[in-house]
Amino acid sequence: MKYAIGLMSGTSLDGADAALIRSDGESLVEAIAFEALPFERGLRDRLRLCLGGNASPAEIAEAERELTLYHVPLVEALLEKSGLARHEVAVIGFHGQTLLHAPEQGRTWQIGDGRLLADSLGIDVINDFRSADMAAGGQGAPFAPLYHAARAADLERPLAVLNIGGVANVTWLGRGPEDIQAFDTGPGNALIDDWMWRHSAGASDLDGLCAARGQEDDAALTLLFAHPYFRQPPPKSLDRDAFDTAPLNSLSLNDGAATLTAFTVEAVAAALQWLPEAPQRWLVSGGGRHNPTMLRLLQERLSCPVEPVEAVGWNGDAIEAEAFAYLALRSLAKLPLSLPSTTGVAEPVSGGTRYLAAAGL
Repeated sequence: MKYAIGLMSGTSLDGADAALIRSDGESLVEAIAFEALPFERGLRDRLRLCLGGNASPAEIAEAERELTLYHVPLVEALLEKSGLARHEVAVIGFHGQTLLHAPEQGRTWQIGDGRLLADSLGIDVINDFRSADMAAGGQGAPFAPLYHAARAADLERPLAVLNIGGVANVTWLGRGPEDIQAFDTGPGNALIDDWMWRHSAGASDLDGLCAARGQEDDAALTLLFAHPYFRQPPPKSLDRDAFDTAPLNSLSLNDGAATLTAFTVEAVAAALQWLPEAPQRWLVSGGGRHNPTMLRLLQERLSCPVEPVEAVGWNGDAIEAEAFAYLALRSLAKLPLSLPSTTGVAEPVSGGTRYLAAAGL
Protein backbone atom coordinates (compact mmCIF):
# COMPACT_ATOMS: atom_id res chain seq x y z
CA MET A 1 0.00 0.00 0.00
CA LYS A 2 1.36 3.38 -1.05
CA TYR A 3 0.20 6.96 -0.82
CA ALA A 4 -0.54 8.72 -4.10
CA ILE A 5 -2.00 12.07 -5.11
CA GLY A 6 -4.19 12.58 -8.15
CA LEU A 7 -4.70 15.93 -9.89
CA MET A 8 -7.58 16.60 -12.25
CA SER A 9 -8.85 19.64 -14.12
CA GLY A 10 -11.82 18.69 -16.23
CA THR A 11 -13.26 19.98 -19.47
CA SER A 12 -15.84 21.98 -17.54
CA LEU A 13 -12.96 24.38 -16.70
CA ASP A 14 -14.25 24.97 -13.18
CA GLY A 15 -10.99 24.38 -11.34
CA ALA A 16 -8.33 21.93 -10.18
CA ASP A 17 -8.96 18.99 -7.86
CA ALA A 18 -6.42 17.12 -5.74
CA ALA A 19 -7.06 13.83 -3.95
CA LEU A 20 -4.90 11.69 -1.69
CA ILE A 21 -5.42 7.94 -1.58
CA ARG A 22 -3.65 4.91 -0.16
CA SER A 23 -3.78 1.88 -2.42
CA ASP A 24 -2.05 -1.18 -3.80
CA GLY A 25 -3.11 -0.10 -7.30
CA GLU A 26 -5.39 -3.12 -7.51
CA SER A 27 -8.25 -4.05 -5.18
CA LEU A 28 -7.40 -2.08 -2.04
CA VAL A 29 -8.23 1.63 -2.00
CA GLU A 30 -8.54 4.09 0.87
CA ALA A 31 -9.63 7.63 0.03
CA ILE A 32 -7.95 9.95 2.54
CA ALA A 33 -8.23 13.65 1.69
CA PHE A 34 -9.43 16.05 -0.99
CA GLU A 35 -8.84 19.69 -1.88
CA ALA A 36 -10.24 21.83 -4.69
CA LEU A 37 -9.07 25.16 -6.06
CA PRO A 38 -11.47 26.99 -8.40
CA PHE A 39 -9.80 28.56 -11.40
CA GLU A 40 -9.39 32.30 -11.25
CA ARG A 41 -11.43 33.87 -14.02
CA GLY A 42 -8.35 34.97 -15.94
CA LEU A 43 -6.90 31.45 -16.02
CA ARG A 44 -10.25 29.95 -16.96
CA ASP A 45 -10.61 32.38 -19.84
CA ARG A 46 -7.04 31.74 -21.04
CA LEU A 47 -7.61 27.99 -20.96
CA ARG A 48 -10.91 28.39 -22.78
CA LEU A 49 -9.12 30.27 -25.56
CA CYS A 50 -6.67 27.35 -25.88
CA LEU A 51 -9.40 24.74 -26.39
CA GLY A 52 -9.03 22.96 -29.69
CA GLY A 53 -5.42 24.12 -29.87
CA ASN A 54 -6.61 27.36 -31.46
CA ALA A 55 -4.33 29.70 -29.50
CA SER A 56 -0.75 30.44 -30.54
CA PRO A 57 2.03 28.08 -29.40
CA ALA A 58 3.33 30.80 -27.07
CA GLU A 59 -0.11 31.32 -25.52
CA ILE A 60 -0.57 27.58 -25.01
CA ALA A 61 2.92 27.25 -23.48
CA GLU A 62 2.20 30.08 -21.05
CA ALA A 63 -1.20 28.60 -20.14
CA GLU A 64 0.47 25.23 -19.54
CA ARG A 65 3.04 26.76 -17.20
CA GLU A 66 0.38 28.74 -15.33
CA LEU A 67 -1.86 25.68 -15.03
CA THR A 68 0.99 23.52 -13.73
CA LEU A 69 2.10 26.00 -11.10
CA TYR A 70 -1.53 26.53 -10.07
CA HIS A 71 -1.45 22.96 -8.74
CA VAL A 72 1.54 23.51 -6.43
CA PRO A 73 -0.27 25.29 -3.56
CA LEU A 74 -3.16 22.87 -4.04
CA VAL A 75 -0.90 19.87 -3.38
CA GLU A 76 0.74 21.67 -0.47
CA ALA A 77 -2.67 22.32 1.09
CA LEU A 78 -3.60 18.66 0.63
CA LEU A 79 -0.40 17.52 2.34
CA GLU A 80 -0.98 19.92 5.20
CA LYS A 81 -4.54 18.64 5.64
CA SER A 82 -3.41 15.01 5.69
CA GLY A 83 -0.32 15.54 7.83
CA LEU A 84 1.89 13.69 5.33
CA ALA A 85 5.40 14.71 4.40
CA ARG A 86 6.32 14.91 0.72
CA HIS A 87 8.66 11.92 0.92
CA GLU A 88 5.78 9.74 2.09
CA VAL A 89 3.93 10.19 -1.22
CA ALA A 90 5.04 7.68 -3.85
CA VAL A 91 3.74 9.53 -6.87
CA ILE A 92 1.46 12.24 -8.22
CA GLY A 93 -0.85 11.40 -11.11
CA PHE A 94 -1.20 14.66 -13.07
CA HIS A 95 -3.92 14.48 -15.71
CA GLY A 96 -3.58 18.05 -16.97
CA GLN A 97 -6.10 20.01 -19.00
CA THR A 98 -7.56 18.49 -22.16
CA LEU A 99 -7.45 20.90 -25.08
CA LEU A 100 -8.45 18.49 -27.81
CA HIS A 101 -9.75 14.94 -27.98
CA ALA A 102 -10.16 13.53 -31.49
CA PRO A 103 -10.10 9.72 -31.30
CA GLU A 104 -11.16 9.40 -34.93
CA GLN A 105 -7.84 11.05 -35.79
CA GLY A 106 -5.88 9.16 -33.14
CA ARG A 107 -5.23 12.42 -31.29
CA THR A 108 -5.63 13.57 -27.74
CA TRP A 109 -3.93 16.61 -26.21
CA GLN A 110 -3.56 17.42 -22.53
CA ILE A 111 -1.37 20.27 -21.30
CA GLY A 112 0.47 20.11 -17.99
CA ASP A 113 4.22 20.08 -17.44
CA GLY A 114 5.11 16.95 -15.48
CA ARG A 115 8.79 17.90 -15.19
CA LEU A 116 7.99 21.36 -13.79
CA LEU A 117 5.51 19.93 -11.27
CA ALA A 118 7.95 17.25 -10.06
CA ASP A 119 10.72 19.81 -9.66
CA SER A 120 8.40 22.26 -7.87
CA LEU A 121 7.08 19.74 -5.36
CA GLY A 122 9.87 17.20 -4.94
CA ILE A 123 7.54 14.29 -5.66
CA ASP A 124 7.66 11.97 -8.67
CA VAL A 125 4.98 12.77 -11.25
CA ILE A 126 3.28 10.65 -13.89
CA ASN A 127 1.33 12.32 -16.66
CA ASP A 128 0.44 11.69 -20.31
CA PHE A 129 -1.83 8.81 -19.33
CA ARG A 130 -3.77 8.55 -22.58
CA SER A 131 -1.15 8.44 -25.35
CA ALA A 132 -0.20 4.76 -25.03
CA ASP A 133 -3.83 3.75 -25.24
CA MET A 134 -4.38 5.76 -28.41
CA ALA A 135 -1.15 4.45 -29.93
CA ALA A 136 -2.52 0.94 -29.36
CA GLY A 137 -5.75 1.79 -31.19
CA GLY A 138 -7.83 2.84 -28.20
CA GLN A 139 -10.14 5.81 -27.80
CA GLY A 140 -7.98 7.34 -25.06
CA ALA A 141 -11.07 7.71 -22.85
CA PRO A 142 -12.74 7.17 -20.49
CA PHE A 143 -9.96 6.41 -18.02
CA ALA A 144 -11.64 6.15 -14.61
CA PRO A 145 -13.46 2.79 -15.08
CA LEU A 146 -10.84 0.58 -13.40
CA TYR A 147 -10.97 2.85 -10.38
CA HIS A 148 -14.78 2.75 -10.38
CA ALA A 149 -14.58 -1.04 -10.44
CA ALA A 150 -12.17 -1.12 -7.49
CA ARG A 151 -14.34 1.20 -5.40
CA ALA A 152 -17.57 -0.61 -6.30
CA ALA A 153 -16.32 -4.15 -5.65
CA ASP A 154 -18.75 -4.71 -2.77
CA LEU A 155 -21.81 -3.03 -4.31
CA GLU A 156 -24.78 -4.82 -5.82
CA ARG A 157 -24.66 -5.19 -9.59
CA PRO A 158 -25.38 -4.52 -12.39
CA LEU A 159 -24.46 -0.97 -11.50
CA ALA A 160 -23.70 2.15 -13.51
CA VAL A 161 -21.32 4.89 -12.39
CA LEU A 162 -22.13 8.04 -14.35
CA ASN A 163 -19.62 10.87 -14.30
CA ILE A 164 -21.10 14.16 -15.46
CA GLY A 165 -18.17 16.49 -16.02
CA GLY A 166 -17.70 18.56 -19.16
CA VAL A 167 -18.46 15.35 -21.05
CA ALA A 168 -20.54 12.56 -19.48
CA ASN A 169 -19.28 8.98 -19.33
CA VAL A 170 -20.65 5.77 -17.91
CA THR A 171 -18.95 2.75 -16.36
CA TRP A 172 -21.18 -0.31 -16.42
CA LEU A 173 -20.27 -3.00 -13.90
CA GLY A 174 -21.93 -6.37 -14.43
CA ARG A 175 -22.54 -9.31 -12.19
CA GLY A 176 -19.07 -10.83 -12.60
CA PRO A 177 -15.81 -9.15 -11.52
CA GLU A 178 -14.60 -8.97 -15.13
CA ASP A 179 -17.87 -7.53 -16.48
CA ILE A 180 -17.00 -3.92 -17.22
CA GLN A 181 -17.87 -1.61 -20.07
CA ALA A 182 -17.36 2.12 -20.42
CA PHE A 183 -17.83 4.94 -22.92
CA ASP A 184 -18.77 8.59 -23.19
CA THR A 185 -22.55 8.96 -23.30
CA GLY A 186 -22.49 12.45 -24.78
CA PRO A 187 -22.40 15.99 -23.44
CA GLY A 188 -22.14 16.66 -19.74
CA ASN A 189 -21.92 20.18 -18.34
CA ALA A 190 -19.65 21.82 -20.92
CA LEU A 191 -22.36 22.88 -23.36
CA ILE A 192 -24.51 24.25 -20.55
CA ASP A 193 -21.55 26.10 -19.03
CA ASP A 194 -20.58 27.55 -22.41
CA TRP A 195 -24.18 28.65 -22.98
CA MET A 196 -24.24 30.50 -19.65
CA TRP A 197 -20.85 32.08 -20.39
CA ARG A 198 -21.99 33.24 -23.84
CA HIS A 199 -24.98 34.94 -22.24
CA SER A 200 -22.88 36.54 -19.46
CA ALA A 201 -24.97 34.60 -16.95
CA GLY A 202 -22.13 33.07 -14.92
CA ALA A 203 -19.86 30.07 -15.24
CA SER A 204 -22.66 27.47 -14.89
CA ASP A 205 -26.40 27.02 -14.44
CA LEU A 206 -26.21 27.09 -10.66
CA ASP A 207 -28.54 24.47 -9.16
CA GLY A 208 -30.15 24.05 -12.59
CA LEU A 209 -32.35 27.08 -11.95
CA CYS A 210 -32.32 28.39 -15.53
CA ALA A 211 -33.14 24.96 -16.91
CA ALA A 212 -35.98 24.61 -14.38
CA ARG A 213 -37.48 27.91 -15.54
CA GLY A 214 -37.08 27.14 -19.23
CA GLN A 215 -38.80 24.95 -21.79
CA GLU A 216 -36.82 22.50 -23.87
CA ASP A 217 -37.04 22.96 -27.62
CA ASP A 218 -37.91 19.67 -29.33
CA ALA A 219 -36.78 20.82 -32.78
CA ALA A 220 -33.36 21.83 -31.47
CA LEU A 221 -33.04 18.52 -29.61
CA THR A 222 -33.83 16.60 -32.78
CA LEU A 223 -31.08 18.45 -34.64
CA LEU A 224 -28.59 17.83 -31.82
CA PHE A 225 -29.39 14.11 -31.82
CA ALA A 226 -28.77 13.90 -35.55
CA HIS A 227 -25.06 13.70 -34.70
CA PRO A 228 -23.71 10.31 -35.85
CA TYR A 229 -22.12 9.69 -32.45
CA PHE A 230 -25.41 8.42 -31.10
CA ARG A 231 -25.63 5.69 -33.74
CA GLN A 232 -22.06 4.55 -33.09
CA PRO A 233 -21.62 1.53 -30.80
CA PRO A 234 -19.01 1.66 -28.04
CA PRO A 235 -16.15 1.88 -27.41
CA LYS A 236 -16.44 5.57 -28.16
CA SER A 237 -15.44 8.93 -26.71
CA LEU A 238 -15.97 12.60 -27.39
CA ASP A 239 -14.36 16.01 -27.42
CA ARG A 240 -16.15 18.61 -25.29
CA ASP A 241 -16.77 20.66 -28.45
CA ALA A 242 -18.04 17.82 -30.64
CA PHE A 243 -21.55 19.25 -30.90
CA ASP A 244 -22.69 22.32 -32.85
CA THR A 245 -25.13 24.32 -30.73
CA ALA A 246 -26.27 26.54 -33.61
CA PRO A 247 -29.83 25.08 -33.38
CA LEU A 248 -30.19 26.91 -30.06
CA ASN A 249 -29.21 30.35 -31.32
CA SER A 250 -32.76 31.71 -31.32
CA LEU A 251 -33.59 30.41 -27.84
CA SER A 252 -33.75 32.42 -24.63
CA LEU A 253 -31.24 31.87 -21.84
CA ASN A 254 -33.63 29.65 -19.88
CA ASP A 255 -34.95 27.68 -22.84
CA GLY A 256 -31.41 27.06 -24.06
CA ALA A 257 -30.35 25.82 -20.62
CA ALA A 258 -33.42 23.57 -20.46
CA THR A 259 -32.71 22.15 -23.92
CA LEU A 260 -29.03 21.46 -23.22
CA THR A 261 -29.87 19.87 -19.87
CA ALA A 262 -32.39 17.63 -21.63
CA PHE A 263 -29.72 16.83 -24.24
CA THR A 264 -27.35 15.53 -21.55
CA VAL A 265 -30.13 13.49 -19.93
CA GLU A 266 -31.46 12.02 -23.17
CA ALA A 267 -27.93 11.08 -24.24
CA VAL A 268 -27.53 9.10 -21.01
CA ALA A 269 -30.87 7.39 -21.62
CA ALA A 270 -29.81 6.57 -25.19
CA ALA A 271 -26.70 4.85 -23.81
CA LEU A 272 -28.89 2.11 -22.34
CA GLN A 273 -29.14 0.48 -25.75
CA TRP A 274 -25.40 -0.29 -25.66
CA LEU A 275 -25.27 -1.80 -22.15
CA PRO A 276 -25.32 -5.60 -21.76
CA GLU A 277 -27.96 -5.35 -19.02
CA ALA A 278 -29.93 -2.46 -17.56
CA PRO A 279 -28.33 -1.18 -14.33
CA GLN A 280 -30.28 -1.61 -11.11
CA ARG A 281 -28.84 1.66 -9.86
CA TRP A 282 -27.02 4.71 -11.20
CA LEU A 283 -24.43 6.49 -9.04
CA VAL A 284 -23.57 9.99 -10.23
CA SER A 285 -20.26 11.78 -9.75
CA GLY A 286 -18.89 15.04 -11.08
CA GLY A 287 -20.38 18.50 -11.13
CA GLY A 288 -23.63 17.37 -12.72
CA ARG A 289 -24.77 15.72 -9.51
CA HIS A 290 -25.05 19.21 -7.97
CA ASN A 291 -27.75 20.08 -10.53
CA PRO A 292 -31.13 19.09 -9.03
CA THR A 293 -32.92 19.64 -12.34
CA MET A 294 -30.58 17.25 -14.14
CA LEU A 295 -30.83 14.59 -11.43
CA ARG A 296 -34.63 14.82 -11.39
CA LEU A 297 -34.79 14.36 -15.16
CA LEU A 298 -32.35 11.44 -15.00
CA GLN A 299 -34.46 9.77 -12.32
CA GLU A 300 -37.59 10.16 -14.46
CA ARG A 301 -35.88 8.94 -17.62
CA LEU A 302 -33.93 5.95 -16.27
CA SER A 303 -36.75 4.50 -14.14
CA CYS A 304 -34.45 3.22 -11.39
CA PRO A 305 -32.60 4.79 -8.45
CA VAL A 306 -30.30 7.65 -9.51
CA GLU A 307 -28.21 8.95 -6.63
CA PRO A 308 -25.10 10.99 -6.01
CA VAL A 309 -22.14 8.73 -5.20
CA GLU A 310 -22.24 10.09 -1.65
CA ALA A 311 -25.05 7.56 -1.13
CA VAL A 312 -22.36 4.85 -0.97
CA GLY A 313 -19.83 6.94 0.94
CA TRP A 314 -17.77 8.29 -1.99
CA ASN A 315 -16.84 11.92 -2.55
CA GLY A 316 -18.29 12.78 -5.95
CA ASP A 317 -16.06 15.81 -6.38
CA ALA A 318 -12.95 13.73 -5.73
CA ILE A 319 -13.55 10.58 -7.80
CA GLU A 320 -11.78 11.70 -10.97
CA ALA A 321 -8.72 12.99 -9.09
CA GLU A 322 -8.65 9.82 -6.99
CA ALA A 323 -8.77 7.80 -10.19
CA PHE A 324 -5.57 9.38 -11.50
CA ALA A 325 -3.80 8.75 -8.19
CA TYR A 326 -4.83 5.09 -8.55
CA LEU A 327 -3.77 4.99 -12.21
CA ALA A 328 -0.40 6.50 -11.31
CA LEU A 329 0.22 3.63 -8.91
CA ARG A 330 -0.82 1.18 -11.61
CA SER A 331 1.55 2.88 -14.04
CA LEU A 332 4.43 2.46 -11.59
CA ALA A 333 3.63 -1.26 -11.41
CA LYS A 334 3.19 -1.54 -15.22
CA LEU A 335 -0.43 -2.63 -14.70
CA PRO A 336 -3.12 -1.89 -17.32
CA LEU A 337 -4.78 1.50 -17.27
CA SER A 338 -7.34 0.63 -19.94
CA LEU A 339 -9.06 -2.45 -21.33
CA PRO A 340 -10.62 -3.48 -24.64
CA SER A 341 -14.06 -3.01 -23.03
CA THR A 342 -13.29 0.51 -21.76
CA THR A 343 -11.40 2.18 -24.60
CA GLY A 344 -11.31 -0.38 -27.40
CA VAL A 345 -7.63 -1.29 -27.27
CA ALA A 346 -6.80 -4.74 -28.64
CA GLU A 347 -5.41 -5.82 -25.28
CA PRO A 348 -4.99 -4.25 -21.82
CA VAL A 349 -2.52 -1.35 -21.95
CA SER A 350 -0.45 0.44 -19.32
CA GLY A 351 0.95 3.91 -19.92
CA GLY A 352 2.02 7.24 -18.49
CA THR A 353 5.28 9.18 -18.51
CA ARG A 354 7.25 9.38 -15.26
CA TYR A 355 9.25 12.42 -14.10
CA LEU A 356 11.55 11.85 -11.16
CA ALA A 357 11.65 14.56 -8.51
CA ALA A 358 14.77 16.65 -8.17
CA ALA A 359 16.94 15.52 -5.28
CA GLY A 360 17.00 17.55 -2.10
CA LEU A 361 13.48 18.98 -2.08
